[in-house]
Amino acid sequence: MYAVIEQGGKQYKVSQGDVINIELMEVAANAKTIDLDKVLFVSDGKQIKVGDPYLDGAKVVASFKTTADDSIVKGPKLYPMHFRRRKNSSRKIGHRQKYLQVVIDAIEA
Repeated sequence: MYAVIEQGGKQYKVSQGDVINIELMEVAANAKTIDLDKVLFVSDGKQIKVGDPYLDGAKVVASFKTTADDSIVKGPKLYPMHFRRRKNSSRKIGHRQKYLQVVIDAIEA
């Protein structure tokens, strides 16, 4: 069984037991699980359900590996460059995005 969810403007194809990095979001300090309720598509191998745009009553339950604060991971370092040709002007800046690492526990459709 797998589902396609939307989180942070991106879509993820998830199955039970998958570990994914989603956009950083506000979570209570003592939270153990989060519910991702923007489910676009669910399939169990025989039957599919497609939302318009989301499925009503469907959700994906995800948990943190340890705690919510320890589940924050850093993405790769990116170096965006601003360059103006023939002006002898350029600027290089660094950016490193933070993500929330979660484990998919259950898909409820």
